[in-house]
Amino acid sequence: MLSNHSSTIAALEGATKAYGTHRVLEAFDFTLEAGSVTALLGPNGAGKSTVAGLLTGRLQADSGRVTLFGRDPSDQLARARLGIMLQAGGLPETLTVAEAVDLHAGYFARRLPTAAVLEQAGLTALANRRCDRLSGGEARKVQFALAIAGAPDLLVLDEPTTGFDPDARRAMWDVVRAKADAGAGVLLATHHMDEAEALADRIVVIAGGRIIADGTPAAIKAQVAATAIRLRTRLPAERFRALPGVAKVETVGADLSVLTTAPRASLEAAFAIDPALQHFEVTGASLEDALANLVQSNRTALKEAA
Repeated sequence: MLSNHSSTIAALEGATKAYGTHRVLEAFDFTLEAGSVTALLGPNGAGKSTVAGLLTGRLQADSGRVTLFGRDPSDQLARARLGIMLQAGGLPETLTVAEAVDLHAGYFARRLPTAAVLEQAGLTALANRRCDRLSGGEARKVQFALAIAGAPDLLVLDEPTTGFDPDARRAMWDVVRAKADAGAGVLLATHHMDEAEALADRIVVIAGGRIIADGTPAAIKAQVAATAIRLRTRLPAERFRALPGVAKVETVGADLSVLTTAPRASLEAAFAIDPALQHFEVTGASLEDALANLVQSNRTALKEAA
């Protein structure tokens, strides 16, 4: 692994990418550092997959510069230091799990021992099972095993724990965190806010093909100077949208979720609206709240500028 944890291992410099007439990224700047987990968050269509595609060489930029370990991402010397786990990926159906890992690891000069890869991916007990007899979560574990088999200096993970049970998710988080602590850079694209908060040193929020926030999880949450209140009420959400300091009101299951900058005033007003209100919970704004607020603020700003 890389010993210099502060070095840039991949970068987009002024990168532009369009699909037909739809421009996804324009003059986009982005870097990844060794020894750090960077979570890429944003709504669907924001450009997350395009960023990952450019950095890994699966896509070509229309303009700008893309580097992977100081080289073009298509360079074999750069790609040999890269491990990728995509949302969808096929496995060789007739091979066992151990055979698939052994075959894939054989392409890398710095391959890890197959037994070590299986252990890290939680697959030791499934080593002799054929890949066409795996459950969805088990198949995802094999895809993770293939991503780490070459001892990569950059690990790109796209929704890595889809189909995992809670124990398997935490086990993978431990392995990914250990890889970063040993010097690898990790790019994590996920819709699970708890996953981003548990793993990421840095969170980059993309909306409309540009970065709208970049910082630690705590710094991102701090950009939302608000408190979350959960209310259990039989009244419709519309009755609470005029609460003092309210930023957002939405129905979440049986509860009403209120994001507000004036929690005490909001609660007092809520009780005035619904005197029968008994159950409520007050917490700090979550990463999910912060992301939703940042994206909504960006949309509002774009509309006002149009």
